[in-house]
Amino acid sequence: MADPYEEVLEGRPLIRGPINGPHELLCDRLHSWVADNLPHNSALQLLRRRSLVKLRPDTEIRPDLALIRRNDPRLYLAVEVLQNSDRHPDTVIKKNILASCLVPRLWIVDGRYQNIELYVTNGGRFRLEAILTDNDLLSDSALSGARYLLSDLFARRTI
Repeated sequence: MADPYEEVLEGRPLIRGPINGPHELLCDRLHSWVADNLPHNSALQLLRRRSLVKLRPDTEIRPDLALIRRNDPRLYLAVEVLQNSDRHPDTVIKKNILASCLVPRLWIVDGRYQNIELYVTNGGRFRLEAILTDNDLLSDSALSGARYLLSDLFARRTI
């Protein structure tokens, strides 16, 4: 179980965690997949899990997975893996903040319902691009056309 950590959302501190094992397993799998499929010459860089990302002077977040631009530390992709205790901060508060900061992509990974919501920025708001489940394939143009079968991501076996 990972230790609690702090984020600052619009000037308000928020203690997150502790983080449970199933959450961390999903993070492990996603980080491995992105690391294995992000091209070496990519304009994007994968940050360590829950690295601090300062979006504005009053907002510092720690996404479960983050891709930033190499020559400009703006966030390209934020991934939030949900736990029962943190659904509202991730699906409402942080989602609205990320959209207003024009973060191009957001994935919300829900282990309880075994789905992923994919969002893209559209004029300061997010547009739901897809909800992936079961035998759907997760992909992103930044990842060399790689695909991740959701049934493998959410499988109960260990890595």
